[in-house]
Amino acid sequence: MENQIDDLELEKQDTTSEGDKELAPAKGASKASYVVPNLNDENIKHHLSGMFQNWFLDYASYVILERAVPHINDGLKPVQRRILHSMKELEDGRYNKVANIVGNTMKYHPHGDASIAGALVTMGQKDLLIDCQGNWGNILTGDGAAAPRYIEARLSEFALEVVFNPKTTSFHPSYDGRNMEPDTLPIKYPLLLAQGAKGIAVGLACEIFPHNFNELIDASIAILRGEEFSIYPDFPTGGLMEVSKYNDGLRGGRLRVRARIKQIDQRTISITEIPFGTTADSLIESIIKACDKGQLKIKKIDNNTAAEVEINISIPNDTSIDQTIDALYAFTDCELSLSPNSCVIENEKPRFAPVSEILKISTENTVQLLRRELEIALNELNEKWNWISLEKIFIQEGVYKKMEKCTTDQAIDDAIMKGLQPFVKNLTREVTLEDVHR
Repeated sequence: MENQIDDLELEKQDTTSEGDKELAPAKGASKASYVVPNLNDENIKHHLSGMFQNWFLDYASYVILERAVPHINDGLKPVQRRILHSMKELEDGRYNKVANIVGNTMKYHPHGDASIAGALVTMGQKDLLIDCQGNWGNILTGDGAAAPRYIEARLSEFALEVVFNPKTTSFHPSYDGRNMEPDTLPIKYPLLLAQGAKGIAVGLACEIFPHNFNELIDASIAILRGEEFSIYPDFPTGGLMEVSKYNDGLRGGRLRVRARIKQIDQRTISITEIPFGTTADSLIESIIKACDKGQLKIKKIDNNTAAEVEINISIPNDTSIDQTIDALYAFTDCELSLSPNSCVIENEKPRFAPVSEILKISTENTVQLLRRELEIALNELNEKWNWISLEKIFIQEGVYKKMEKCTTDQAIDDAIMKGLQPFVKNLTREVTLEDVHR
């Protein structure tokens, strides 16, 4: 009976596809034995290479376009755009719990609450688009924000003014088709350069440093006037910067950033600003490591950083202040080298664009949005004037009296249309049947 069952199973395997046969039990072998595919078979090689090429490219494209790289039109990654769109839906002038914002955003962003909450906190810490309330962490100390159920947020007045306009926004269905989300937001400001962006995709990375709010406006005005301009990063942590090799933010460029160190007295120096990408704790840790290696001598470190950086360093009596400062720059994170990599999404493709070109595109985009808003407002005013004029003609010229002897809807339409014709030559457009019905 067992042999009959085995024969039946083997016969059933013989009717399967060639791909299934490769892993089928061998004739006369136990059920646990399988034929190992010949990896030198050209058909198998072609199948595997095609599968990995297609799947890997699909995955890489998704990560680049939908997760890691900002769009050149509005300077936002998809999660940031969805957060702002969700907050606009909830906007009523009052603060909302971040947990509530995260929950509402999940109907647009299919990647879990942690990614949404993290992106929202990062945007809130930039102090531009989001008005925060509660403990949102500290970029100087490295302390994290409180849990989403404890902190609150709402859109800033700046965001409400320059980020949203449904009349100039194109939408597409969300991932489940239940809602509509914006393709890009009609932002009338170089937000990408103001906030900066950082992301790691498959075989691609983005590193755009933040810039000064007022300097971006001044540079945009220079672009509109056809004047020369230059813009460089401006870091929220302060510090000193050397920009000779910045390369307009493109790959291969370099920035040297330094902490700001000042002498308090003969035995004490103080760090009051730190390099971008570090925190007070990480900086102190690098100083301690340098001491352990004998690269500098430190007697005591006091970290008083809160709203502002204050790291006081006491040095031994036999140590020079100038030598200590030089050693801090040479052997610790008091001096770092940063590498920009200005990458954006444009026309559904990633491309590397210099910072100056991004600003020019943003400036032109702002001009086009403002022009479009004015055109929409003009059309709405013309339509309103047109309707008020028709209403006035309909009543004052007694056009409504022509309906009295009509017995059908068609006759009423024809009578009103004919009665309006002598008076409509000064209107902004032709009278339509919709006007008559209205």
